[in-house]
Amino acid sequence: MKVLAAMSGGVDSAVAAARAVDAGHDVVGVHLALSRMPGTLRTGSRGCCTIEDSMDAQRAANVIGIPYYVWDFSERFKEDVVDDFVSEYRAGRTPNPCMRCNERIKFAALLDKARSLGFDAVCTGHYASIVVDENGDRELHRAADWAKDQSYVLGVLTAEQLAHSMFPLGSTPSKAEVRAEAAARGLSVAAKPDSHDICFIPDGDTAGWLADRVGVEPGPIVDAAGEVVGAHEGAHRFTVGQRRGLNLGVPAPDGRPRFVLEVRPVSNEVVVGPREALAVAELAGSRYTWAGRPPADATTEFACQVQIRAHGDPVDATARLRPAAGEEGDELVITPAVPLDGVAPGQTAVVYVGTRVLGQCTIDRTVSAVPALVGGEAAR
Repeated sequence: MKVLAAMSGGVDSAVAAARAVDAGHDVVGVHLALSRMPGTLRTGSRGCCTIEDSMDAQRAANVIGIPYYVWDFSERFKEDVVDDFVSEYRAGRTPNPCMRCNERIKFAALLDKARSLGFDAVCTGHYASIVVDENGDRELHRAADWAKDQSYVLGVLTAEQLAHSMFPLGSTPSKAEVRAEAAARGLSVAAKPDSHDICFIPDGDTAGWLADRVGVEPGPIVDAAGEVVGAHEGAHRFTVGQRRGLNLGVPAPDGRPRFVLEVRPVSNEVVVGPREALAVAELAGSRYTWAGRPPADATTEFACQVQIRAHGDPVDATARLRPAAGEEGDELVITPAVPLDGVAPGQTAVVYVGTRVLGQCTIDRTVSAVPALVGGEAAR
Protein backbone atom coordinates (compact mmCIF):
# COMPACT_ATOMS: atom_id res chain seq x y z
CA MET A 1 0.00 0.00 0.00
CA LYS A 2 0.92 3.63 -0.30
CA VAL A 3 1.25 4.77 3.33
CA LEU A 4 1.64 8.20 4.88
CA ALA A 5 3.56 7.91 8.16
CA ALA A 6 2.77 10.68 10.65
CA MET A 7 6.14 11.38 12.32
CA SER A 8 6.00 13.42 15.51
CA GLY A 9 9.74 13.35 16.08
CA GLY A 10 9.47 10.70 18.78
CA VAL A 11 10.68 7.13 18.95
CA ASP A 12 7.27 5.48 18.54
CA SER A 13 6.32 7.11 15.23
CA ALA A 14 9.83 6.57 13.85
CA VAL A 15 9.78 2.83 14.57
CA ALA A 16 6.21 2.59 13.26
CA ALA A 17 7.32 4.16 9.95
CA ALA A 18 10.29 1.79 9.74
CA ARG A 19 8.08 -1.23 10.34
CA ALA A 20 5.70 -0.05 7.60
CA VAL A 21 8.68 0.01 5.20
CA ASP A 22 9.76 -3.46 6.35
CA ALA A 23 6.23 -4.71 5.61
CA GLY A 24 6.73 -3.75 1.97
CA HIS A 25 4.66 -0.57 1.82
CA ASP A 26 5.53 2.55 -0.14
CA VAL A 27 5.99 4.97 2.77
CA VAL A 28 6.25 8.76 2.89
CA GLY A 29 6.91 10.57 6.18
CA VAL A 30 5.16 13.76 7.19
CA HIS A 31 5.50 15.99 10.24
CA LEU A 32 2.57 18.18 11.21
CA ALA A 33 3.42 21.80 12.02
CA LEU A 34 0.69 22.60 14.52
CA SER A 35 1.87 26.04 15.62
CA ARG A 36 2.85 29.14 13.66
CA MET A 37 5.34 29.98 16.41
CA PRO A 38 6.72 26.63 17.62
CA GLY A 39 9.32 26.53 20.35
CA THR A 40 12.84 25.78 19.22
CA LEU A 41 13.65 23.50 22.14
CA ARG A 42 11.74 21.04 24.27
CA THR A 43 12.00 21.12 28.05
CA GLY A 44 12.70 17.50 28.98
CA SER A 45 9.53 15.58 28.17
CA ARG A 46 7.26 18.64 28.04
CA GLY A 47 5.77 19.78 24.77
CA CYS A 48 5.90 18.37 21.29
CA CYS A 49 5.60 19.52 17.68
CA THR A 50 8.55 21.89 18.12
CA ILE A 51 11.23 22.74 15.59
CA GLU A 52 13.47 20.27 17.38
CA ASP A 53 10.84 17.55 16.92
CA SER A 54 10.60 18.34 13.20
CA MET A 55 14.37 17.97 12.88
CA ASP A 56 14.29 14.68 14.80
CA ALA A 57 11.60 13.39 12.44
CA GLN A 58 13.68 14.49 9.44
CA ARG A 59 16.73 12.61 10.71
CA ALA A 60 14.65 9.49 11.35
CA ALA A 61 13.18 9.61 7.84
CA ASN A 62 16.68 9.93 6.39
CA VAL A 63 17.87 6.84 8.29
CA ILE A 64 14.79 4.85 7.29
CA GLY A 65 15.24 6.02 3.69
CA ILE A 66 11.82 7.56 2.99
CA PRO A 67 10.75 10.94 1.57
CA TYR A 68 9.85 13.49 4.24
CA TYR A 69 7.65 16.57 4.27
CA VAL A 70 6.32 19.10 6.78
CA TRP A 71 2.66 20.03 6.41
CA ASP A 72 1.25 23.18 7.97
CA PHE A 73 -1.89 22.28 9.91
CA SER A 74 -1.54 25.15 12.38
CA GLU A 75 -4.75 26.97 11.45
CA ARG A 76 -6.85 23.81 11.56
CA PHE A 77 -5.22 22.82 14.87
CA LYS A 78 -5.97 26.22 16.39
CA GLU A 79 -9.63 26.10 15.34
CA ASP A 80 -10.38 22.46 16.08
CA VAL A 81 -8.24 21.79 19.15
CA VAL A 82 -6.99 24.97 20.85
CA ASP A 83 -10.14 27.07 20.39
CA ASP A 84 -12.29 24.08 21.33
CA PHE A 85 -10.23 23.64 24.51
CA VAL A 86 -10.81 27.26 25.51
CA SER A 87 -14.54 27.23 24.70
CA GLU A 88 -15.06 24.03 26.70
CA TYR A 89 -13.43 25.56 29.77
CA ARG A 90 -15.53 28.69 29.33
CA ALA A 91 -18.60 26.43 29.45
CA GLY A 92 -17.42 24.81 32.69
CA ARG A 93 -16.46 21.51 31.09
CA THR A 94 -13.21 19.53 31.22
CA PRO A 95 -12.04 18.86 27.65
CA ASN A 96 -9.57 16.28 26.36
CA PRO A 97 -7.45 17.96 23.64
CA CYS A 98 -5.71 14.70 22.66
CA MET A 99 -9.09 13.17 21.74
CA ARG A 100 -9.97 16.25 19.66
CA CYS A 101 -6.58 16.16 17.92
CA ASN A 102 -6.97 12.51 16.95
CA GLU A 103 -10.58 13.06 15.91
CA ARG A 104 -10.19 16.26 13.91
CA ILE A 105 -6.53 16.50 12.91
CA LYS A 106 -4.69 13.18 12.62
CA PHE A 107 -7.59 11.03 11.47
CA ALA A 108 -9.76 13.64 9.78
CA ALA A 109 -7.78 16.53 8.27
CA LEU A 110 -4.60 14.50 7.78
CA LEU A 111 -6.35 11.37 6.58
CA ASP A 112 -8.56 13.36 4.21
CA LYS A 113 -5.52 15.04 2.66
CA ALA A 114 -3.66 11.74 2.45
CA ARG A 115 -6.58 10.06 0.69
CA SER A 116 -6.90 12.95 -1.76
CA LEU A 117 -3.22 12.50 -2.65
CA GLY A 118 -3.67 8.79 -3.32
CA PHE A 119 -2.46 7.28 -0.05
CA ASP A 120 -4.20 4.14 1.13
CA ALA A 121 -3.56 4.59 4.85
CA VAL A 122 -2.09 6.77 7.58
CA CYS A 123 0.41 5.10 9.89
CA THR A 124 1.05 6.35 13.45
CA GLY A 125 3.02 5.24 16.48
CA HIS A 126 -0.02 4.74 18.71
CA TYR A 127 -0.08 1.62 20.88
CA ALA A 128 -3.31 0.00 19.71
CA SER A 129 -4.29 -2.85 17.41
CA ILE A 130 -6.67 -3.27 14.49
CA VAL A 131 -8.28 -6.69 14.18
CA VAL A 132 -10.35 -7.92 11.23
CA ASP A 133 -13.36 -9.93 12.36
CA GLU A 134 -15.01 -12.91 10.64
CA ASN A 135 -17.13 -10.55 8.51
CA GLY A 136 -14.15 -8.58 7.28
CA ASP A 137 -14.94 -5.59 9.50
CA ARG A 138 -12.06 -3.81 11.20
CA GLU A 139 -12.12 -3.48 14.99
CA LEU A 140 -10.01 -1.31 17.28
CA HIS A 141 -8.44 -3.23 20.19
CA ARG A 142 -6.11 -2.55 23.08
CA ALA A 143 -2.37 -2.90 22.57
CA ALA A 144 -0.50 -5.95 23.80
CA ASP A 145 1.28 -3.75 26.37
CA TRP A 146 -1.59 -2.48 28.54
CA ALA A 147 0.78 -0.14 30.38
CA LYS A 148 1.33 1.78 27.13
CA ASP A 149 -2.11 1.16 25.61
CA GLN A 150 -3.45 4.22 23.76
CA SER A 151 -6.72 2.81 22.47
CA TYR A 152 -8.61 5.23 24.74
CA VAL A 153 -7.46 8.32 22.80
CA LEU A 154 -8.31 6.54 19.54
CA GLY A 155 -11.86 5.74 20.64
CA VAL A 156 -13.18 8.59 18.47
CA LEU A 157 -12.19 6.80 15.24
CA THR A 158 -15.00 5.67 12.97
CA ALA A 159 -15.24 2.54 10.83
CA GLU A 160 -14.22 4.55 7.73
CA GLN A 161 -11.17 5.96 9.50
CA LEU A 162 -10.13 2.56 10.86
CA ALA A 163 -10.26 1.22 7.30
CA HIS A 164 -7.40 3.58 6.41
CA SER A 165 -5.33 3.46 9.61
CA MET A 166 -2.23 1.47 10.59
CA PHE A 167 -0.78 0.98 14.09
CA PRO A 168 2.40 -1.13 13.67
CA LEU A 169 3.28 -1.01 17.38
CA GLY A 170 0.05 -2.61 18.62
CA SER A 171 1.47 -6.10 19.17
CA THR A 172 4.74 -4.95 20.73
CA PRO A 173 5.16 -6.37 24.27
CA SER A 174 6.82 -3.26 25.76
CA LYS A 175 8.10 0.25 25.13
CA ALA A 176 11.59 -0.98 26.05
CA GLU A 177 11.50 -3.24 22.98
CA VAL A 178 10.60 -0.27 20.75
CA ARG A 179 13.52 1.74 22.13
CA ALA A 180 15.90 -1.19 21.64
CA GLU A 181 14.70 -1.59 18.06
CA ALA A 182 15.19 2.12 17.41
CA ALA A 183 18.75 1.93 18.72
CA ALA A 184 19.47 -1.13 16.57
CA ARG A 185 18.17 0.77 13.53
CA GLY A 186 20.46 3.72 14.28
CA LEU A 187 17.63 6.13 15.07
CA SER A 188 18.85 9.04 17.20
CA VAL A 189 15.46 9.28 18.97
CA ALA A 190 15.90 5.87 20.65
CA ALA A 191 16.36 7.42 24.10
CA LYS A 192 14.27 10.57 23.58
CA PRO A 193 11.83 11.14 26.50
CA ASP A 194 8.12 10.64 25.85
CA SER A 195 6.13 13.85 25.61
CA HIS A 196 3.38 14.47 28.13
CA ASP A 197 1.02 17.20 29.28
CA ILE A 198 -0.88 19.33 26.79
CA CYS A 199 1.34 19.89 23.75
CA PHE A 200 0.34 23.55 23.25
CA ILE A 201 1.01 24.35 26.94
CA PRO A 202 4.58 23.01 27.22
CA ASP A 203 5.31 24.68 30.57
CA GLY A 204 2.40 22.80 32.16
CA ASP A 205 0.76 25.96 33.55
CA THR A 206 -2.76 25.29 32.26
CA ALA A 207 -4.39 27.75 34.68
CA GLY A 208 -2.08 30.58 33.66
CA TRP A 209 -2.49 29.80 29.97
CA LEU A 210 -6.27 29.82 30.28
CA ALA A 211 -6.26 33.04 32.33
CA ASP A 212 -4.66 34.85 29.38
CA ARG A 213 -7.44 33.65 27.07
CA VAL A 214 -10.63 33.53 29.12
CA GLY A 215 -9.81 36.30 31.55
CA VAL A 216 -9.85 36.22 35.31
CA GLU A 217 -13.12 37.00 37.09
CA PRO A 218 -13.27 36.42 40.85
CA GLY A 219 -16.34 34.68 42.21
CA PRO A 220 -17.76 32.71 45.12
CA ILE A 221 -17.10 29.16 46.21
CA VAL A 222 -20.33 27.71 47.58
CA ASP A 223 -21.45 24.50 49.22
CA ALA A 224 -24.30 22.32 47.94
CA ALA A 225 -26.81 24.42 49.88
CA GLY A 226 -25.62 27.61 48.20
CA GLU A 227 -23.81 29.02 51.23
CA VAL A 228 -20.64 30.97 50.39
CA VAL A 229 -17.62 29.23 51.93
CA GLY A 230 -14.79 30.90 50.03
CA ALA A 231 -13.75 32.85 46.96
CA HIS A 232 -11.90 32.05 43.78
CA GLU A 233 -9.87 34.07 41.28
CA GLY A 234 -11.28 32.38 38.20
CA ALA A 235 -13.56 29.37 37.75
CA HIS A 236 -11.35 28.06 34.92
CA ARG A 237 -8.80 27.07 37.57
CA PHE A 238 -11.04 24.30 38.89
CA THR A 239 -12.16 20.90 37.66
CA VAL A 240 -14.52 18.36 39.17
CA GLY A 241 -12.79 16.27 41.82
CA GLN A 242 -10.16 18.89 42.65
CA ARG A 243 -9.18 19.29 46.31
CA ARG A 244 -6.07 21.43 46.34
CA GLY A 245 -6.06 25.18 45.93
CA LEU A 246 -9.57 25.82 47.27
CA ASN A 247 -8.42 28.05 50.17
CA LEU A 248 -11.81 27.90 51.86
CA GLY A 249 -12.53 30.45 54.56
CA VAL A 250 -15.27 28.38 56.18
CA PRO A 251 -14.44 24.82 57.27
CA ALA A 252 -16.86 21.96 56.68
CA PRO A 253 -19.12 21.22 59.68
CA ASP A 254 -17.55 17.77 60.05
CA GLY A 255 -14.02 19.11 59.52
CA ARG A 256 -13.36 16.86 56.53
CA PRO A 257 -11.80 18.05 53.24
CA ARG A 258 -14.09 19.30 50.49
CA PHE A 259 -13.82 18.74 46.77
CA VAL A 260 -15.05 20.52 43.65
CA LEU A 261 -18.42 19.07 42.67
CA GLU A 262 -19.39 21.45 39.89
CA VAL A 263 -18.23 24.54 37.98
CA ARG A 264 -21.02 26.95 37.02
CA PRO A 265 -19.75 29.37 34.36
CA VAL A 266 -22.96 31.40 34.09
CA SER A 267 -23.03 32.34 37.79
CA ASN A 268 -19.23 32.05 38.08
CA GLU A 269 -19.64 29.74 41.06
CA VAL A 270 -17.53 26.79 42.12
CA VAL A 271 -19.52 24.22 44.12
CA VAL A 272 -17.74 22.12 46.74
CA GLY A 273 -18.77 19.23 48.97
CA PRO A 274 -17.66 15.98 50.59
CA ARG A 275 -15.71 13.36 48.66
CA GLU A 276 -18.66 10.94 48.60
CA ALA A 277 -20.68 13.50 46.65
CA LEU A 278 -18.32 12.93 43.70
CA ALA A 279 -19.74 9.44 43.17
CA VAL A 280 -21.51 9.15 39.80
CA ALA A 281 -24.10 6.45 39.15
CA GLU A 282 -24.78 7.29 35.50
CA LEU A 283 -23.26 9.34 32.71
CA ALA A 284 -24.51 10.21 29.25
CA GLY A 285 -23.53 11.99 26.07
CA SER A 286 -25.29 12.78 22.80
CA ARG A 287 -21.99 13.21 20.92
CA TYR A 288 -21.18 9.52 20.47
CA THR A 289 -19.53 7.41 17.77
CA TRP A 290 -18.92 3.71 17.16
CA ALA A 291 -15.39 2.47 16.46
CA GLY A 292 -16.22 0.03 13.70
CA ARG A 293 -19.34 -2.11 13.57
CA PRO A 294 -21.94 -0.88 16.10
CA PRO A 295 -23.99 -3.17 18.35
CA ALA A 296 -26.83 -4.95 16.54
CA ASP A 297 -29.36 -3.18 18.77
CA ALA A 298 -27.80 -0.43 20.87
CA THR A 299 -31.19 0.55 22.29
CA THR A 300 -31.19 -2.69 24.27
CA GLU A 301 -28.93 -2.56 27.32
CA PHE A 302 -25.65 -4.44 26.82
CA ALA A 303 -22.72 -5.33 29.07
CA CYS A 304 -19.44 -3.48 28.60
CA GLN A 305 -16.61 -1.74 30.41
CA VAL A 306 -16.18 2.03 30.59
CA GLN A 307 -12.97 4.03 30.89
CA ILE A 308 -13.06 7.78 31.50
CA ARG A 309 -9.36 8.66 31.54
CA ALA A 310 -6.49 7.76 29.23
CA HIS A 311 -4.65 5.87 31.97
CA GLY A 312 -7.66 4.94 34.07
CA ASP A 313 -8.86 1.45 34.79
CA PRO A 314 -11.87 0.04 32.92
CA VAL A 315 -14.97 -0.48 35.05
CA ASP A 316 -17.75 -2.98 34.41
CA ALA A 317 -20.90 -1.24 33.18
CA THR A 318 -23.98 -1.46 31.02
CA ALA A 319 -24.83 0.91 28.19
CA ARG A 320 -27.61 1.68 25.76
CA LEU A 321 -28.95 4.39 23.48
CA ARG A 322 -32.06 6.27 24.51
CA PRO A 323 -33.74 9.48 23.33
CA ALA A 324 -32.01 12.58 24.69
CA ALA A 325 -34.26 14.56 27.02
CA GLY A 326 -35.49 17.76 25.38
CA GLU A 327 -33.32 17.26 22.31
CA GLU A 328 -33.51 15.54 18.96
CA GLY A 329 -31.59 12.31 18.57
CA ASP A 330 -30.24 9.78 21.05
CA GLU A 331 -27.69 9.83 23.82
CA LEU A 332 -25.39 7.04 24.94
CA VAL A 333 -26.20 6.27 28.57
CA ILE A 334 -23.62 4.35 30.62
CA THR A 335 -24.28 2.89 34.05
CA PRO A 336 -21.15 1.68 35.88
CA ALA A 337 -21.46 -1.35 38.16
CA VAL A 338 -19.90 0.73 40.94
CA PRO A 339 -20.07 4.54 41.14
CA LEU A 340 -17.25 6.47 39.50
CA ASP A 341 -15.44 9.38 41.17
CA GLY A 342 -14.58 12.75 39.69
CA VAL A 343 -16.42 12.48 36.39
CA ALA A 344 -16.85 15.85 34.69
CA PRO A 345 -18.85 17.01 31.66
CA GLY A 346 -16.49 17.38 28.72
CA GLN A 347 -14.51 14.24 29.52
CA THR A 348 -14.65 11.28 27.17
CA ALA A 349 -16.16 7.94 28.15
CA VAL A 350 -14.79 5.09 26.02
CA VAL A 351 -16.77 1.87 25.94
CA TYR A 352 -14.98 -1.49 25.66
CA VAL A 353 -16.15 -5.07 25.22
CA GLY A 354 -13.17 -7.10 26.32
CA THR A 355 -10.15 -5.62 24.55
CA ARG A 356 -12.27 -4.11 21.78
CA VAL A 357 -13.10 -0.40 21.68
CA LEU A 358 -16.79 -0.33 20.87
CA GLY A 359 -17.29 3.44 20.86
CA GLN A 360 -17.22 6.63 22.88
CA CYS A 361 -19.14 9.69 23.92
CA THR A 362 -18.30 13.14 25.20
CA ILE A 363 -19.96 13.36 28.61
CA ASP A 364 -22.77 15.92 28.67
CA ARG A 365 -24.26 15.11 32.04
CA THR A 366 -23.86 12.87 35.06
CA VAL A 367 -26.22 11.57 37.74
CA SER A 368 -25.03 11.57 41.34
CA ALA A 369 -25.05 8.35 43.32
CA VAL A 370 -25.84 10.40 46.44
CA PRO A 371 -28.16 13.23 45.34
CA ALA A 372 -28.86 14.36 48.91
CA LEU A 373 -25.24 15.52 49.15
CA VAL A 374 -25.45 17.77 46.09
CA GLY A 375 -28.37 19.95 46.99
CA GLY A 376 -31.05 17.34 46.48
CA GLU A 377 -30.68 17.23 42.69
CA ALA A 378 -29.65 13.97 41.09
CA ALA A 379 -28.26 15.34 37.83
CA ARG A 380 -25.46 17.86 37.54
